[in-house]
Amino acid sequence: MALHKPLPLPLPLHHRRPNLPPSLQWRTTSRTTSPRRLRIRAAAIDDGDRWVAPRSDLAEKILRMIAGATSSPVGQFVASPLTFLHSVDPRIKLVWLLSLVLLPARSHIIMRFGLVMFLALLSIWILPTHVWKDQLGRVSLLSGVLFLMLSLGSDGVPPVVQLRAPPPAVVGLPNVPSSLGGYSYLVMKLGPLQFTRKGLSVASTSACLSFIIFQSASLCLTTTTPEQIASALRWFMFPLTLIRVPVAEITLTLLLSLRFISLVFDEVQNVALGIVTRRIHWNQLSIMETVDIFFKYIRRIFKNIFNHAEQISQAMIVRGFPGDSNKHKIYIFLDSSFGIADIISLFCLFGLIGAAVLSEVYIP
Repeated sequence: MALHKPLPLPLPLHHRRPNLPPSLQWRTTSRTTSPRRLRIRAAAIDDGDRWVAPRSDLAEKILRMIAGATSSPVGQFVASPLTFLHSVDPRIKLVWLLSLVLLPARSHIIMRFGLVMFLALLSIWILPTHVWKDQLGRVSLLSGVLFLMLSLGSDGVPPVVQLRAPPPAVVGLPNVPSSLGGYSYLVMKLGPLQFTRKGLSVASTSACLSFIIFQSASLCLTTTTPEQIASALRWFMFPLTLIRVPVAEITLTLLLSLRFISLVFDEVQNVALGIVTRRIHWNQLSIMETVDIFFKYIRRIFKNIFNHAEQISQAMIVRGFPGDSNKHKIYIFLDSSFGIADIISLFCLFGLIGAAVLSEVYIP
């Protein structure tokens, strides 16, 4: 009679060993980990992540800077708060822009810096706080860097020259006496570099002109709708229709361009925020993979912009625009009524032109 061994009873669920490959099987140890050791190990991991974070967050900081830079309205109409500059006729604003471009090049240096201060104070008064801080900061930084580069680079290194005639002491002539309080070409000397009157003139002209152009255009776009700018430009270009210049097409192109500025900034901001919210582990990526993400970011921006352009063109075709200005008339109405703000703006413009002319004549 054969004896059979009793079958082993099945283990409870919490004692069963799963059927896994040897590399993934659980390893049991007789030593247990105390809560104190777990806390020390977690603190060590946190410290390691804190040391790695500054090196890995550079790409994310760049994307956050891009998203923050495009969040403020650059070249976009700001409807509120409503100021007197909103009520000025757009044609007068275009005349102001042309005058501010021409005056700094032919006026005295005091007049140039005066125009810069005037535009800065006007921006602080007209624009909201978060808008003028952002705009003035960027334009001032750009103008300051341009001023330093041109002031020290245009005539900063003294030329090494040799006199063709012998000095007066060798010939026996008395030296020419130096002026006690007269003209001095050298303004300041900084080691091997020198700051001269020529460098000051070139740097002040370029820096002030850059500041005035950027900030005046930003003020005009912030306080004027695209339709008003297009209608004012069409009013000035109307005599060109006598020589068959397509004024209507130029005006429509300008209007679409001004409308498209906000779309570009929105796409740059939205795509940057989309990458930031995905919480990419930048420290686990190589340099080429990081560069590839930025290239995909730029490609995505252009793809979205082209999609918006195609949607705008399809919407215009659906509304009956054939693309030929001779077959389709564009109506942009302009309110030509002059108010007190327009008269004050014209008087200020004439006063500014007169002050620039007098400063050039009477100030040495």
